[in-house]
Amino acid sequence: MQKEFFAPAAALAAWTMIMMIWMFIVTGKAFRMAGLETSNSKPGSRGQDLAGTLPDRALWPSHNYTHLVEQPTIFYPIVIIMGIYGGSKLDLYCAWMYVAIRVAHSCWQATINTISFRFALFALSSLVLLCMTVRVLIATFS
Repeated sequence: MQKEFFAPAAALAAWTMIMMIWMFIVTGKAFRMAGLETSNSKPGSRGQDLAGTLPDRALWPSHNYTHLVEQPTIFYPIVIIMGIYGGSKLDLYCAWMYVAIRVAHSCWQATINTISFRFALFALSSLVLLCMTVRVLIATFS
């Protein structure tokens, strides 16, 4: 077992928690500024129901938090499998590259949020994840 493969997963999980806290702070401030109370919300309301009620910028960290609990669900088992099967230095480099790109994507989306650059970061991270997926498939079937 190669524990060093668990470090990028732990780092991305920690970053996800940082984004969750960021989301709570920004959304909470926007709620207060808009005079909204969660106790007065319609039952079953979701974050996306706030579009048009809160400023778009206040929802960007929330949108990113959602992204961090979507695609990375593929990343986590891949690095676990690499850790168990014994990935290469290239695999470890790709895992850290994925984390770095996702952190950059988060920072961009939560602050500046221009779509063209955000999409480029997403596409790049997706390409790295695709390479990792192919490499782990090869490792498990050979």
